[in-house]
Order: sequence, then C-alpha cells, then structure tokens
Amino acid sequence: MSNKDSFHSLKTLDVQGKTYHYYSLPEAGQTLGDLSRLPFSLKVLTENLLRHEDGDTVDETQIRAMHDWMKEQKSSAEIQYRPARVLMQDFTGVPGVVDLAAMRNAMSAAGKDPARINPLSAVDLVIDHSVMVDHFGDPSAFKDNVAIEMERNRERYEFLRWGQNAFNNFRVVPPGTGICHQVNLEYLGKTVWTKEEEGKTFAFPDTLVGTDSHTTMINGLGILGWGVGGIEAEAAMLGQPVSMLIPEVVGFKITGKLREGITATDLVLTVTQMLREKGVVGKFVEFYGDGLKDMPVADRATIANMAPEYGATSGFFPVDEQTIDYMRLTGRDEEQLALVEAYAKAQGLWREPGHEPIYSDTLELDMGDVEASLAGPKRPQDRVALSNMKASFELLMQTSDNSSAGDDERLQSEGGQTAVEVEQSYEHADSQEVHLNGETMRLDPGAVVIAAITSCTNTSNPSVMMAAGLVARKALEKGLVTKPWVKTSLAPGSKVVTDYLKAGGFQDDLDKLGFNLVGYGCTTCIGNSGPLPEPIEQGIQDGDLTVASVLSGNRNFEGRVHPLVKTNWLASPPLVVAYALAGNVRVDLTREPIGQDPQGNPVYMSDIWPSQQEIADAVEKVKTDMFRKEYSAVFDGDETWQSIAVPQSKVYEWNDQSTYIQHPPFFEGMGVEPEPMQDVKGARILALLGDSVTTDHISPAGAIKADSPAGRYLQDHGVEPKHFNSYGSRRGNHEVMMRGTFANVRIRNEMLDGVEGGYTRHVPSGEQMAIYDAAMAYRNEDTPLVVIAGKEYGTGSSRDWAAKGTRLLGVKAVVAESYERIHRSNLIGMGVMPLQFPEGVDRKTLGLTGEETISLTGMDGDITPGQSVTMVVDYPDGKQETVTLKSRIDTPNEAKYYANGGILHYVLREMIKEA
Repeated sequence: MSNKDSFHSLKTLDVQGKTYHYYSLPEAGQTLGDLSRLPFSLKVLTENLLRHEDGDTVDETQIRAMHDWMKEQKSSAEIQYRPARVLMQDFTGVPGVVDLAAMRNAMSAAGKDPARINPLSAVDLVIDHSVMVDHFGDPSAFKDNVAIEMERNRERYEFLRWGQNAFNNFRVVPPGTGICHQVNLEYLGKTVWTKEEEGKTFAFPDTLVGTDSHTTMINGLGILGWGVGGIEAEAAMLGQPVSMLIPEVVGFKITGKLREGITATDLVLTVTQMLREKGVVGKFVEFYGDGLKDMPVADRATIANMAPEYGATSGFFPVDEQTIDYMRLTGRDEEQLALVEAYAKAQGLWREPGHEPIYSDTLELDMGDVEASLAGPKRPQDRVALSNMKASFELLMQTSDNSSAGDDERLQSEGGQTAVEVEQSYEHADSQEVHLNGETMRLDPGAVVIAAITSCTNTSNPSVMMAAGLVARKALEKGLVTKPWVKTSLAPGSKVVTDYLKAGGFQDDLDKLGFNLVGYGCTTCIGNSGPLPEPIEQGIQDGDLTVASVLSGNRNFEGRVHPLVKTNWLASPPLVVAYALAGNVRVDLTREPIGQDPQGNPVYMSDIWPSQQEIADAVEKVKTDMFRKEYSAVFDGDETWQSIAVPQSKVYEWNDQSTYIQHPPFFEGMGVEPEPMQDVKGARILALLGDSVTTDHISPAGAIKADSPAGRYLQDHGVEPKHFNSYGSRRGNHEVMMRGTFANVRIRNEMLDGVEGGYTRHVPSGEQMAIYDAAMAYRNEDTPLVVIAGKEYGTGSSRDWAAKGTRLLGVKAVVAESYERIHRSNLIGMGVMPLQFPEGVDRKTLGLTGEETISLTGMDGDITPGQSVTMVVDYPDGKQETVTLKSRIDTPNEAKYYANGGILHYVLREMIKEA
C-alpha cells in the first residue's frame, strides 16, 4: 500500500506472533500535531487519508485539515474518502448491478474489454427487501412466503446470480437469510480490516458505504459506515473516492441507566427526538460518556441504526470492551478479537473512561429519564409518551392538519384537555361492522390492523426480542388472545433470532398469539406488509376509517406501511405484542386494561410486562454456537436458489421481454467527451411540493396500482395485476420505475386542489393527468421541466430511483428550500441540478401556482461549487420575477460529475480513456 507518507506514520504492530503494517495516528501526530482529542469518527477518516495519500486525490493539505478541524470544530475542506467495502440490499442493489452491466455494454461498444468494469472494493449484496407478508398467523407462513418470493422474483435472482459469477469482489447473500444490516453486524463487520499487499499484511479500520440509509447500524460496532445513493456506491466500488466536506461532529453524552420496564427502543426514540430538535443533518453524531460502559452493542446498534431518522450522516460508537464481548458472542475468531483490541489501543480508537474528545456541539441524556414511548403517526422523530398515546390519536382525529399530532407538548397545551375529555368530544359514528372468519366484529377508528415485529432496528437486539416473547408468555398465562382484526407477523433480521427464541421456548408463545415467522427480511418496515384480509380492507374503505399499524421498525412515512393505514406507530417488539392484544391505539395501556382473563377480570399491561431480570435471564439463552451455525453457509442458499440457471458471459444478454430487468438508456449515445452545459429556458413546473417530501414520495415504492401508468405498462406486457409484485422488486426496469416516479398515493402536488397522489396539471392545456403522462407530453413538446419544493426535500431512504426517475422524466433542476444529504448527492449523480432558494424566498412568497414558466441562467459555463444561478419566473399575466438561487453542488468532484451528466458517465469516460 505504497504512498507518499508525508507524516512518517507507517509502523508495524505485532499481535499473537503476526506482524501487521499500519498508518499510525499517534506517529502522524508527532509531525501533524496531537490528534488524541479528535473525535473517534474523524480519527477513522484521518487514518483513511494517511493510507491513501498519493499527492493527487489525497494530499498533505487534506490531512492537515483534519487536525486543524479541532481549532474551530468545523471545516470547509473537502476530502476524498475511500471506504474498505460496499454493502447493498436487493432493491437498491439490482439497479446497481443493472448499471454495471450497462457500463459493460458501453465499454464493449467503445471497443474495450468489458471485464474492466468490475468492483475494485469488496461488495456484499444481501437479498432482504423482496419477501412480502402474503401469509401470516400459521405455521407454514414462512415456507409459503419464501415460495411466493422465489416465484415472483426469479428473473431478478437469475440476474443477480449472473452478476455473482461475472463480477469479481461481489458476493450475494441469498433470500431467506436475513436483513443486510443485521447480517453486517452479526457476521460481515470486522471492526479492523486487513489486506495483503506486496507481501505485507496491512491493518486499518473497517469502513463502508451502503446503498441503504440504515447502513449506519454498523456504527454500533465501532465501524464507520453510512448510506449513500446507489449511484455513489457504484462509483465507490469502481475505485472513485467519496468526495465529502469534513463534517461537524456532535457529541452525545450518555449517563445513567435505563429504569425498570424501559427498553432500548424507548431509548432510541428519545435520542431520535432530541437529535432532530438539535439539528444534525449532514453531521456526524458520536456517543460518549461513562453510560456507555454497560451499554451492550445491541443497544448501540439500535441507536446507530436510526441515524437517518435523526438526520445525521452517522451515529458512531467507539470501540471498547462491549465491542469485544459482542464480537466474541457472535462467533468472530479470537485472532480477530486480539487484533481489534491491539489495533484500537495503538491508534487511540479505544474508548477510555472519562475521555471526552473535542466536539462541534454537545448534548446529554441521563438514561434514567427515558420513558416508555412510541413515535408517529407519520414521522419517526415525533415521539409520543405511551401515557399520551390515546390522547394523541384522539387529537389527530380532531385536526385536519395532523402534522404535529405526535408532539407531546402540543397535547399538553390543548387547553388542558384530558384524554377522556378529548375522547368524549369525538364521535365514533363511523365504526364499521366487519365479518371475518365466521365472526362479526366492530372495526373502530384507531383499530390496530397491523402489528409487526420487523426491521433490522429492533430484531437485532436480543433484549427486546426476548421481552416480546416474555410478554406473549405472560399474556397466554392470563388467557389473553390477539384481537381478530390484527394482522400479526414476525420477521427477524437473521436466523439466529429464531434459534434463541426457540431455545427460550418463546417462539411457541409468539406463535399462539399469531406472531409466526413470516420471513427473514424487512417486510412491513419497507411497505411489504402484504394485503389485509379483504373484509378488513373493505371496512376501512367503506367507513373511511383512520386505523393504525404498530411496528418495531424505523420508518412510518405516509403511504409506506400500507396504503389504507393512515397512522403508523413505531414501538418496541414487546409493545407491538401488547397493542396486538389491546387491538386499538385508543386503549391507554398505562391506565386501562389491555384485556380480560377468561373469568372477566381486567388484565393490565403491568401484569404481563417482564422485569429487567427476567429479560436478562432470557438473553442468557443466546449462545455463540447459534451464530456460528447460521453463518457457516450464509452464501449457499436453499435448493431453489442453487437450481437457478446462470448464464456464463462477460456481457449480460438482455431479454427484451423481461418486465423486471431492462437495459437502461443512461449511456445511449454517450461520447468520450461530455456535451457543453446549457441554461434552462422556458421550463414548466412538473410538481409544486411542500415541506418534508420524502424519497418515499418521489421514488416508486410499495404496491403498483392497476390503473397507474406503471400498471398499464405491465398489463400491456401481459402481466396480470395479481403478478405485479412491488415497485421495489422492479427497480431493474426503468420503464416501470419512471412511470412510478412521484406516484406515491399520499404525495400532494400544490398545483391541484385537494388531490392526493401522483397527478399534475399539464400547462397550457389545463388537463389533470398522471405526472408520467404529463412529463411525456412535455417531452413531445420539447419543453424542459423543473420541480419546486419546500424544506427538507428528499428526506428518508437512500433511494437512487428518486433521482433516476426524476432525470428520466426530463427534470433539469429541482428548486427547494433545503435538502437532505443523500438525495441531493443522488440528483447530482444523475445530472440533475439541485438549487436552493435564498433565505426568506420560497414558492409561497413567489406566489407560484404551476402556471408559470421558469428559466435558469448561469449554468452554461464551467460549473463551480455553490455558484449562483438566476431564476426568472414568467407569470401568466406577463409579470416577471428574478431570484438568485444557490447551486447545491457543494464540492469540485460533484461539479465534475454534473458536467459529465452524472457520476457513472464520468467514471465510464475515465475508464474508456485509460483502457
């Protein structure tokens, strides 16, 4: 790993008789200046720069900037960071492999060897996003759901198996194994990575980027990783550095201990709320303080997982004894553990008691102050105390604008209304009589129609999973049963969870309440909740009922979990079980009975809630052998997976008839040199959007409606609606995806009055139509397009199709008040300009209705970071406004990518020139 080593930091470390070479931070500090109080996460970045110093992409000034960060605790310096590896899940991974396959076609067309297109970094793709909860509540649910998954996704899986054979450094974890983040935590992550080069073994921090925003979960193991767009991840695997500004680092001090009855989920929902209020978008968060001493890695990973929900790039925990304990429990070998401890201590990456790095800002939490909580109804940062849950829902029903219904302070300031008073003021006349499985029942507002133990966030944590099992056992002892209208499911993130639930006897208890295993995958958390029983769906629609889901996930955005379920509440696994028993979120679990025993006596939640000691005793059932057994053949897959035929070819043989995998048009007609930049003249507004428009709103996700443009396309290609599968599963087909862009059932285009869903008004005809249909009409008219939006545009998952679809619809620029990090980067990566309104100017102050034409000037020369772009608005009445916008191309590398029409175009051109 030869480099300039300007700071003479290359040293050796002997561990158990083996010599490792490494770039020493303390040694570099002799020349550079003391680095001991640099935040741990920035130490990892500093080592990365020392190791890759080549005088070109990484030079001395970048390394000095890391030390100088401590002077002001922030920096405007850009660095080039190279993660050790890349993690993908199948929804984002399939289009990534499609792009690599298309790049091979383009390379071949240029007369070069297509095999030059190959991941240079290790890539692991875990198939976890495809299983849906079609079957539930019976012993064969898992087997049946996996069979349906394999049948639905065979074309995609054939393609991935081709990729596994065709590309170097590319491994696939087959379906039915686990969730990528949990597999990463329990097996793939090493904390210290090694590489053989020139006869030497180099040791360095394990780092990664992932194509899923919850990649941050691995920060709980002292591994720096975060989510990037699929486009950016592809560039990283092809050897391009991640271009980034040195982030601010917010220190979050943890003290004290959780009280009796409080779970890690309650802790993370509290942390999420606090950090959202603090404002940490684009920043690293780093946890410190002596409260970490007794915090297990499973709890740390739960907190780190939800970094996207609190808005941070990452939520980092340093290495200490808990790290080693967890790695030993999960079956990592003793040689690796010895290396991790020795390396972390030699580098100053080991957490010492009382050590407090220098931070940009800090906040503090005494864990003793945490109370039982949920978050909802539609944002993960809107924490609601369990004691306020009933009043929260009732208030939600009273207000037409429920955006802050999850705010405890709002609840407490509503004229002092109690939950009872609020309930009495709301009439429940719209309850529906429902006939289900031979029973007649009443479906009320607030009915819990989905109770799902799901998601990497919580199913990786034995303490909350065992707590769910204990609640189930105690409920059964009291004679309680799940309410019949509740769709129950259990989808752990790895097979190890099944092993330890069975070892404790808890799987039987959960089965009896309907929480049978439905699959190893994300399921409900990503919208793969499957259909509700038909009478329940009919009852919700007939009464226009506001019903609820309760899930142990990390996302609850509108329209995500199920299109008919308007309120979605994040909760711990034991609370999910409790709400399945109660059957309605309007039951106050802190005061009212959760149900009745067979004798008619009230049973309260306190009667079935386990003690911390009972949970600790149950967690003792988790054994190292379970991890070793389940991960011994993690890449093998079942017989069905192994029987899939795999074409042997360097270049993929595209099938024109496939409705899952199609050759994307991104590189068609691409010259070796990019086209000159051009201003945008006479553009129309495709959509006029408000605040907090998420990538779930923009990117196609969830079910495909039969009467939508995507549904019509599939039917035109012989696919019946029952075989549509989901948008996520069809991400390898741009024809489906561009038709589903901006098509979320809950998106609100302000060009239309009171209309929800993916519609717009075509101007000048005035006709209301699907956004895709309007975009094609504008394309036929050679009319460029822009999207106008409010604050926090692109919040949420790292969905690259939110940017790809935007580009394919013909959108040249997005103008918003602010952006979330990943989507802004993805827009640039697809050649779409992100522009930002100046303070005090927005779509409302400009009085935009969608009838205007927009021109953008200042984009036709050299593109520079943060440059000004002039927007001229021409109104229908002849009036004109001029606004100076700021380009949110933030770094020189981003400027290069945009000038090339996208990051992959830049990489491909560079590779063609080098070949």
